[in-house]
Amino acid sequence: MVLAIIGVVTAGVLLSIDLTGHDPALHTASRRLAALLRYARSEAELQTRDYGLVFDAHGYRFVTYAVRHNEWRLVSEDQSLRPRVLPAGIEVKVIVDGRTVKLAEKIPAKDAALAPQVMLYSSGDLSSFSITLWRHGAPHKGFVIRPNRRGRIVEHSLAAAHAS
Repeated sequence: MVLAIIGVVTAGVLLSIDLTGHDPALHTASRRLAALLRYARSEAELQTRDYGLVFDAHGYRFVTYAVRHNEWRLVSEDQSLRPRVLPAGIEVKVIVDGRTVKLAEKIPAKDAALAPQVMLYSSGDLSSFSITLWRHGAPHKGFVIRPNRRGRIVEHSLAAAHAS
């Protein structure tokens, strides 16, 4: 009986540890962000409105430019583009036009302070950006999201991104 209990506990521990190094939460967060960027880009073109993405150290928000008020506002009419919090332990680095963006600890609550770091223009154009997500303590394992040479938003593992 004791051996059976030890066997069950050991199997549970081994199954909870991913020996391949695969991080499902990190991969899901990266795939979601890349998909949301593609979606927001298509919405910007369809609605002829500029969209943007504002990051802080723990997540991101999509914003749109309100011409009448001459300011960026949180996207509130589309639940797909709601504010997102990154899973615990996942870090983000944003590079725009070749410069690393210093991310605030928290995004200010006021709409007037929502100037985006990444731009998705109504024309379909994008700002030049690179977004890297990785697990704290494992900076060599993660994903990079950026436009490719054709302007398509793509996601690569850090290993593949460094190889290209």
